[in-house]
Amino acid sequence: MANGGYDVYMDKCLLPVTPEKIQIKINNSNQTVTLIREGEINILKKAKLTDIEFEAEIPQILQPYAVYKSGFKSAGYFFEHFENLKISKKPFQFIVCRKTPAGKKLLNTNIKVSLEDYKITEDAGNGFDFTVKFNLKQWREYGTRIVSIQNTDSDAKAHTDPYRETNHSPSPTDSQAYTVVKGDCLWNIARHFYGNGSRYTDIYNANRGVIGSSPNLIYPGQVLTIPPA
Repeated sequence: MANGGYDVYMDKCLLPVTPEKIQIKINNSNQTVTLIREGEINILKKAKLTDIEFEAEIPQILQPYAVYKSGFKSAGYFFEHFENLKISKKPFQFIVCRKTPAGKKLLNTNIKVSLEDYKITEDAGNGFDFTVKFNLKQWREYGTRIVSIQNTDSDAKAHTDPYRETNHSPSPTDSQAYTVVKGDCLWNIARHFYGNGSRYTDIYNANRGVIGSSPNLIYPGQVLTIPPA
């Protein structure tokens, strides 16, 4: 990429030389399942976190093709910024601003990410300048959600499982694995392990990556993590 037309920011810090190539990978979490009579089906799930990878030149001396927002900054200035992004344990915005040579705005990238790792290379062929390879990962907001469930008589009957009506299993004190069998639902699994079916949300929140967007859809053979009581 030429600097004219592309500006790349890492948390408000403009990279002095635009990377020649940026790879943005949207990762897949769909699940292929084989049904006895239907053959293979593809269960569509929310995409996994996006990975971003690129290399950028960080000049140690002023280069005619480098761009700075407020005057020349040495490589040390940028290395300190990158280190702060890594050790702060906080996400930041990764922004790519694109425009044509005529100044027309193009599609921009603006994504909240974490700095997973970066590698600094010093090559005699580059004189005093450095090359830094970055690996970024998309960051999503998350938190605890409280769900209120009201049971009707029909709901109670729908969740009745004669094989698990009486819970003889003590509540788990450590996380353990459970393999889903035919006829299972999260309500019955929670009642089996905790003695309380309404705690199915604890199991669902711990297994979103396995179950997907709907707690009502679980399949035989799935291995779930049962959180401790």
